[in-house]
Amino acid sequence: MNFLAHFHLAWPDPGLVAGALEGDYCKGPLRGALTADIEAGVRLHRAVDAFTDTHPELCRLRERFPGELRRYAGILIDLGFDHYLTRHWRRFSDRELASFNASIYRLLREREAELGPGSQRMLARLVEYDLLNRYHRWDTVTDSAERVGSRLRRGNALRGVAAPLEPLKPALESAFLAFYPDLVAFSRHFRQGLN
Repeated sequence: MNFLAHFHLAWPDPGLVAGALEGDYCKGPLRGALTADIEAGVRLHRAVDAFTDTHPELCRLRERFPGELRRYAGILIDLGFDHYLTRHWRRFSDRELASFNASIYRLLREREAELGPGSQRMLARLVEYDLLNRYHRWDTVTDSAERVGSRLRRGNALRGVAAPLEPLKPALESAFLAFYPDLVAFSRHFRQGLN
């Protein structure tokens, strides 16, 4: 899952939301370097990622990717699923998406000093480019994928990803709609164990 989904699954708990961002940057065991509520958010983030990586729907979807993209399917699925979450937001939230995103930005700014440097840099990019409100556009998915690809060690294997990804859009949307309700249920259950 990418940013929007992680924030949605962590909402409305401020620590879990901050941990949803920190989860991409905090590596290794959690030993109290972060506040307890942000560490709980990192644990939720990790659990969401593990559940996603092993879900049968996602395993089948990865197999549909062409060989040259299969290695990067996880990245592309995460980005694509944020797009489809925006498209189907009303199924999963009774809150207006723009209002939700504004609340996320505000909450993260309030907790910014408690985040690590990587999370702080990403927060600045999220706000500067208003990424959460741009995921309804498919080109945000492909542009983001190309930016991620530019950081790969072996060259940008995701340059020009829009064309090979286009035929997979119906499968991505179908998999998202089959999978995301399971993830929401899993996250609710996991969060109960954090209290």
